[in-house]
Amino acid sequence: MRHELIIIGSGPAGYTAAIYAARAALEPLVIAGPEPGGQLSKTSEVENFPGYPQGILGPEMMEDLRKQAERFGTRIIYDQVEKAEVCSTPKRLWLSSGEVLEADAVIIATGSSPKWLGLEAERRLYGAGVSACAVCDGFFFRGKPVAVVGGGDTACEEALYLSKLCSEVHMLVRRDEMRASKIMQKRVKATPNIRVHWNTITVDILGEQFVEGVRVRNRLTDEESEIPVKGFFVAIGHQPNTQLFVGQLEMDANGYILTRGKSTHTSVEGVFAAGDVQDPIYRQAVTAAASGCMAALDAERWLSEKKFIEANP
Repeated sequence: MRHELIIIGSGPAGYTAAIYAARAALEPLVIAGPEPGGQLSKTSEVENFPGYPQGILGPEMMEDLRKQAERFGTRIIYDQVEKAEVCSTPKRLWLSSGEVLEADAVIIATGSSPKWLGLEAERRLYGAGVSACAVCDGFFFRGKPVAVVGGGDTACEEALYLSKLCSEVHMLVRRDEMRASKIMQKRVKATPNIRVHWNTITVDILGEQFVEGVRVRNRLTDEESEIPVKGFFVAIGHQPNTQLFVGQLEMDANGYILTRGKSTHTSVEGVFAAGDVQDPIYRQAVTAAASGCMAALDAERWLSEKKFIEANP
């Protein structure tokens, strides 16, 4: 079946794109993907999204966005794209169900996924002290000790942000040096309540229902110890969910889709990217929603121009 516009992904970017596209009478189809609602569907309190003065649960917020998109005529299917040909005309998408869809335009809003250490406790305590976003969750640990894993610029940025809120920040660095830029390292070392643990490997996160500490091992001596913390932030990077489009769209060295100028246009006509899939810097729900709006407007204008050209050869 051929559609005018298909949106891949159902996080803040995908649903916002759907709201704008539906209001423009494009009758968009949203393919929800393997995680309907995106990362926010697994988040507890969201307190930094405009319009919710008392905060809101992540799943509840995504439910609100879904209902708003459907109100204007968006159709949502709970399936996953297994294969995509976005350079063709029309674009073709193969779903897990076996259905093959065609579209004149596609908005990619598949997001990114945080890289994890692979500990069982990370999954069990996610949202109960374990996080991959200090800006999102740091407020909940005001006045409490926390740990940050990583040695790059991202880990330094997280530690510096948390140092303004938390009583103490323990940076767990695997090597005897950081990969972060010199200026970031200097700022970390100059911050009194950040303590850097060198040659330190995270063995386990302690706590049954909430994070209560972290067990670490010194890489050189094999000596293990425990650090009491209430929050555990993993800052070893994110992986954009762009595997389907490798070799078809221009990407940066880390796999983020490149967009043209201040638009959401990708390197392929009729293909647009919104949210974390093209944003390695901010990765916030509000910025994802904003770029979803942009993508819908870009797609609507592109489709209008296409129709005009076809009608006036």
